[in-house]
Amino acid sequence: MAGKENVAQLEKLAKLIRYYTLAMTTNAGSGHPTSSLSATELMAALLFGGVFKFDADHPERPNNDRLVFSKGHASPLFYALWLAAGKLTEADLMTYRKFGSPLEGHPTPAFRYAEAATGSLGQGLSIGIGMALNGKYLDKLPYRTYVLLGDSEMAEGSQWESLQIAAHYHLDNLIGILDVNRLGQRGETMYGHDLTAYEKRISAFGWETITIDGHAFDEILEAYEKALKVSGKPTMIIAKTIKGKGVSFLEDREGWHGVVLNKEELERALPELGEVDKTVRGEIQKPEDLEPERIKPKPAGKLAYSLGNAVATRNAFGNALVRIFPEFPTLVSLDAEVSNSTMALTFKNAHPERFFEMYIAEQNMVGAAVGLSNRGKLPFVSTFSAFLSRAFDQIRMSRYSDSNIKFVGSHAGVSIGQDGPSQMGLEDIALFRAILDSVVLYPCDAVSTERLVEAAARHQGIVFLRTTRMGTPVIYGNDEDFTIGGSKVLRQSATDLATVVAAGVTLHEALKAYEELKGQGINIRVIDLYSIKPLDEAALHEAAKASKAIITVEDHYPEGGMGEAVSSALSGFPVPVHALAVRKKPKSGKPEELLDYEEISHRSIVRKVKDIIG
Repeated sequence: MAGKENVAQLEKLAKLIRYYTLAMTTNAGSGHPTSSLSATELMAALLFGGVFKFDADHPERPNNDRLVFSKGHASPLFYALWLAAGKLTEADLMTYRKFGSPLEGHPTPAFRYAEAATGSLGQGLSIGIGMALNGKYLDKLPYRTYVLLGDSEMAEGSQWESLQIAAHYHLDNLIGILDVNRLGQRGETMYGHDLTAYEKRISAFGWETITIDGHAFDEILEAYEKALKVSGKPTMIIAKTIKGKGVSFLEDREGWHGVVLNKEELERALPELGEVDKTVRGEIQKPEDLEPERIKPKPAGKLAYSLGNAVATRNAFGNALVRIFPEFPTLVSLDAEVSNSTMALTFKNAHPERFFEMYIAEQNMVGAAVGLSNRGKLPFVSTFSAFLSRAFDQIRMSRYSDSNIKFVGSHAGVSIGQDGPSQMGLEDIALFRAILDSVVLYPCDAVSTERLVEAAARHQGIVFLRTTRMGTPVIYGNDEDFTIGGSKVLRQSATDLATVVAAGVTLHEALKAYEELKGQGINIRVIDLYSIKPLDEAALHEAAKASKAIITVEDHYPEGGMGEAVSSALSGFPVPVHALAVRKKPKSGKPEELLDYEEISHRSIVRKVKDIIG
């Protein structure tokens, strides 16, 4: 390996990287220099020791190796590496953590060479898994994915989800680098410098493990060489390192996490690095210029549902994935061992090579979707909507990675019935509405579901689509069009006394209420607000002008739900907004019993309308 012949060059680069790690953080007045210093040799050897294959002029090349800093607070090291590669200047580094600089406190894709947004610990390995799955099973390219991990983040459960699934899929193109520097934010980590503790646990999950001195270039390079030869399973290089390495008064000292040197301390520290050659630059080996097979898109199939037939929207979701796949050939499906409930199973049966069973490990599933999205795939991630709450941090962070992921939550609301509250998604709309620039869709029948799956696939960004367990009648024709930000006014007259705004299950309850009230000479307007974010504000404004009251009805808690969204949109109008929502602790029962109990059934709507009109 070329690096073995030039350890002296790597040592020069390590000094350069340490110098700029200290200089940029002192200049910024904040950052994590000691966490960066511990992994300097590990990363210098990776990038400049003949291991890492990457065309730095074309980071988008599909056969480039990938590097994820799961240990995102070591961003000074990350940026200093790219100066050493000749892709940043000293002036660039001095913008670190300044407003408008792409060199943010923790890496984000604002920086050209950052694969994903990291810094919320315990997520980088799952992102790397998505990239590795793509290379091994989809693009079928020989690139490797490297993930720098910190020892503190190994306490996160998401790491062990990732370790299991990587071994299950035999990801021998995935190499983790665990920087065991002993010290976390407030003191010693769980296992300190006990490398054996990590080695036993990680190897028990089916990984090849290699333990080394993380500051000895010969051991580091030998470890990388061994890792490249491992077949059939992922590799974890477990490196003993010293936090603050290179500066005597920082080395292995508590109280320096996230603390930078002041100017006087910097002047004391720099001579300890030895002579620094600011002109030295490292060379990154380029990979073969390989491209994956590209599948040409074809038109999606037609819909063939019959009006009035009862079809669960979760079934329509599975049908839609199969139908639209020709138009979206980068589509992949990830499911958390409930595909026979979410009905992602329909896609799995049709295209097993595009389906990844992620088991009951939702955090890793979302992280892997980020990695797949990064590599140009279109992930549809499905599980019960209640269980997506477990992965909220990964979902939140996926937005900062500019990910293009479609989340599908089935078994939403109390209408799932007898399974009871543990399985009922009642916070999911609020969760996804809180994500910046997200789209939240809630179809009521098979046709609207299929059309909204299409709309989600076309949309660039985070989309949440809420599906239902129970069958609901098809009310739309197969050619009906549905757009993000739209709605459907299903019933209206010139004498509407109130407008009922509903979506999903409660839309059918609203239609039943309409018929009952109409028989009593009371006219109401009914709006299918299938796009909860963004809202069709024009339709809501028109309804507010035409009726005496607005009634929202949702199978969701009131906080953060559709009612609050509508109230916000109508805040400038004098019309009152009455929100019917799930306000009691749910319990097991038949769907219709629970809708009545929570006062979101057609009976409750009728009562509310009559109360309003007196």
